[in-house]
Amino acid sequence: MQGIHGLRRGSVRRHSRALPPGCVAAQTSFGPACRAAAPEQEGSGPFLRNTAQFNCAGPFAVTGGPVVEAALRAGIPYVDVTAEIEANVSTFADYAEAVRKTDTPVVPAMAFYGGLGDLLVTAAMGEWTAADVAHVAYGLSSWHPTAGTRAAGQVSHQRRAGRRVRFADGALQYHDDKASEQDWLFPEPLGRRAVIAEFTMTDVVTVPSHLAVPEVRTHMTIEAARDLAKQDTPEPEPVDALGRSNQIFVVDVLVRAGDAERRATARGQDIYAVTASLVVEAVQRILAGHTRTTGVASAGAMFDAADFLRALTPHLSVELPH
Repeated sequence: MQGIHGLRRGSVRRHSRALPPGCVAAQTSFGPACRAAAPEQEGSGPFLRNTAQFNCAGPFAVTGGPVVEAALRAGIPYVDVTAEIEANVSTFADYAEAVRKTDTPVVPAMAFYGGLGDLLVTAAMGEWTAADVAHVAYGLSSWHPTAGTRAAGQVSHQRRAGRRVRFADGALQYHDDKASEQDWLFPEPLGRRAVIAEFTMTDVVTVPSHLAVPEVRTHMTIEAARDLAKQDTPEPEPVDALGRSNQIFVVDVLVRAGDAERRATARGQDIYAVTASLVVEAVQRILAGHTRTTGVASAGAMFDAADFLRALTPHLSVELPH
């Protein structure tokens, strides 16, 4: 299985052993079956009762809409792992009304980018109803992108004509400002690292989709950004029995409201492997009815964020403020 965020062959299968047999219909290629994916009769074809449609086949600017529509026609939940900012914007904007009519859960960006950061920000805010700014700093020791990651990046670059994007004053803003660097003090094992400020990821869509935060900024360690930019950086290679690469990450969230600050941190190994864990936990909770809302919702809105994060042990180590 080759997904847009490097859900490498066997990753989801390995993590999905906790799920009942047949509960996930994974769409991993885009062809006629994806374009007309809804069954002729309820309970036929790839869409069965007690299933969830998991879309890991990008670019999601192409596949997202047809697969969401197919899931809605079949009346089953939809989960994807897109990190494409504009594709996520489209999912929230284009399907909110249709999803409300069917009462079907639709969770885009249930991945390392977009999902994990949103869960951490939500958990950090706790009882806060609003904040001034949320920072999501990605501390990656390296980043060996999959072919899917590169394809998604190319699509996003083309859609915004090479411009950069930020979320400020309550809205996405496209701009041509040069990228800037700053230092970020990550918890161990990374410590102080140089980061590219406003290395904008899809958390700028998921977080403000349900939280009153007018400014969301995401940052990336220089080493990881350079790896991603190099065309000859190889794909990740497994180094352990779980099939994980040697990549280490720390995601450090800082939320400010007035003079008050709260932090939440997650540590782990291999961003692609953690994406598989996030997806499986999400599907498991959706099928069990352990959700907080219906309709199109991000991870932080759909689930109890703190409980979800703690459930990912031992795949993820988290530190939350409460």
